[in-house]
Amino acid sequence: MKTIKIAARDNVAVALEALSAGETHQGVTLREDIPAGHKFALCDIPQGENVVKYAFPIGHATQSIAAGSWVHTHNVKTNLSGLLEYAYHPHPCAMPRDREATFEGYVRADGRVGIRNEVWIVNTVGCVNGTAKTLERLAQEAYGDRVDGIHCFVHPYGCSQLGEDHQNTQKLLAAMVRHPNAGAVLVLSLGCENNNVGEFKKVLGGTDPDRVKFLVTQDVEDEIEAGMKLLDELTAYAAKAKRQTVPASELVIGLKCGGSDGLSGITANPLLGSASDLLARHGGTTLLTEVPEMFGAETLLMDRCKDEATFEKAVSLINDFKAYFIRHGQEVYENPSPGNKAGGITTLEDKSLGCTQKGGTAEVRGVLKYCEPVAEKGLNLVQGPGNDLCAITALMASGAQMVLFTTGRGTPVGAPVPTVKVATNTPLAQKKHAWIDFNAGVLAQGASMEETTETFFKKLLAIASGEQTQSEKHGYREIAIFKDGVTL
Repeated sequence: MKTIKIAARDNVAVALEALSAGETHQGVTLREDIPAGHKFALCDIPQGENVVKYAFPIGHATQSIAAGSWVHTHNVKTNLSGLLEYAYHPHPCAMPRDREATFEGYVRADGRVGIRNEVWIVNTVGCVNGTAKTLERLAQEAYGDRVDGIHCFVHPYGCSQLGEDHQNTQKLLAAMVRHPNAGAVLVLSLGCENNNVGEFKKVLGGTDPDRVKFLVTQDVEDEIEAGMKLLDELTAYAAKAKRQTVPASELVIGLKCGGSDGLSGITANPLLGSASDLLARHGGTTLLTEVPEMFGAETLLMDRCKDEATFEKAVSLINDFKAYFIRHGQEVYENPSPGNKAGGITTLEDKSLGCTQKGGTAEVRGVLKYCEPVAEKGLNLVQGPGNDLCAITALMASGAQMVLFTTGRGTPVGAPVPTVKVATNTPLAQKKHAWIDFNAGVLAQGASMEETTETFFKKLLAIASGEQTQSEKHGYREIAIFKDGVTL
């Protein structure tokens, strides 16, 4: 199979591998070479007519396109513009809970379940980034065999921020302190920052003093010595936790794509959607973010909302993010990226229709604000940008114990939680085997979606039970905090 027509209504097909002019595919003779992942016209498309892919318009032809011609940014433009009004057209899609599976996890005192038992160093301000990295290195050497890992997560914020930005920093860091993958946490402070320990505790709330300890570096003579003493105590406490068998319904999995290509919406993203549906059938939870990459496909998600109140939250999620662009004088539909275009994605509708497939077909059970903890089982939408680091951090902050990350171009980026890289195509999986955990490219080579989903789901249960991802093996762990304002 060298090409695919995704839906019966489509007037373009996608090349699954590079094609040459003169070849005949899908009943048309190609007028020019078609790169892998790119589209070609199945019929003549007059100027101004819609280009249809995934059974939906992905833009309109800016010039007449002859059958067999390459269809891309040189002859297609988005149909999207401005803010929209939405109406709720409910599409019943509740997913039955009819499957059972288990994994080996860590049950925390609050009843939540972690899939790692790590000690995290969470710094209240960027000024102590260097101290955090030194403590991470020394503690890993001294106490690393007690737990699954000891990690710090540097960032530039915690001071000189105003309003919502400062609040976002506090909420994000508080979510990290509470995260179930962290068996214990050292909160590291400078002392004079806006987000000082006293202020941070107001956001964080009550904590277990055995699990969470605080160090204000300005208050001690030797912050490394003091920090190592606390990390000795914290790793000893965390080491008491042991894996135990828990149901798959306790899994919370984030869904993300980055470095996408023309196969993302054909192989890897539908695989994540199928796995998301399967986890819903086990009673588990998935989180979908990248709000700007819902533009153009948002109604497909809105109509799957469980009720009108959830629909209204979804409308606010979309329109508030559009207003964010407009407030900064930016083009709402300035997407896809150069790498996306090189991979075959032409317009934002093209990208969004492929991107949202990660959410499968299940009912949308909840819509979460930035860093809001998930409360509803099933599929939830999370406020967050498309930026890879910001998005995976937002998923973690809402409770994801792992993130599934599809990529067609390849990226090594990793979240604080295990990040499972899924290749859209086999050449990428073979070339970047040190980045990729699972090859969805087999779906373009005739593999069954049902069988591939079952294999993938078993892989996820193994990772939840302790199998390391490539990002973990190579130490790829980062955070990025969403900001929208002035830095003093």
